[in-house]
Amino acid sequence: MAATAVSMLWLRDLFAVVMLSGIYSLFAAVLYVVMDAVDVAFTEAAVGAGISTVLMLGTLALTKSKEKAHKKVAYGPLVLVLVTGAILIYGTLDMPRYGDVNAPVHSHVAPRYIEKSGDEVGPPNIVTSVLASYRGYDTLGETAVVFTAAIGVLAIIGRRRKNKKDEPPTAKAKGESAS
Repeated sequence: MAATAVSMLWLRDLFAVVMLSGIYSLFAAVLYVVMDAVDVAFTEAAVGAGISTVLMLGTLALTKSKEKAHKKVAYGPLVLVLVTGAILIYGTLDMPRYGDVNAPVHSHVAPRYIEKSGDEVGPPNIVTSVLASYRGYDTLGETAVVFTAAIGVLAIIGRRRKNKKDEPPTAKAKGESAS
């Protein structure tokens, strides 16, 4: 995954970057499967590798395929990303190790979902209870992101078609219409 991300940073061909981002999402989905988070893996594969890649390809069809060359290197964004990454890593240092049976999720959260989700939420299916109620805002946020991306692509496509209608007819088209 790291090699894919670094490759995306150095490439200037936007089609290759879109393809690598889809591959990165598939790698993430595989990682989620290995971590026994199959529902998250399915969502990542469908949204990250599927819908997002199609939306980016649609956008790319309406724009240029090469990134503009920048002569000046901006170090401010790099420093900001490194500082943010360091803060996020620092925030994970006190987390329990992956698979630790004594982790709070195994002693507090999971038993509550199993025992009380039917009474608190209603649906007898625990997965439905978790996704629709306990993680409802998260699911709503994911839906809003996909919706916003789709609206952005549709806005670009609509603008492109509108511009084509505004263009004057070519000489060949004028000759065909006269006959």
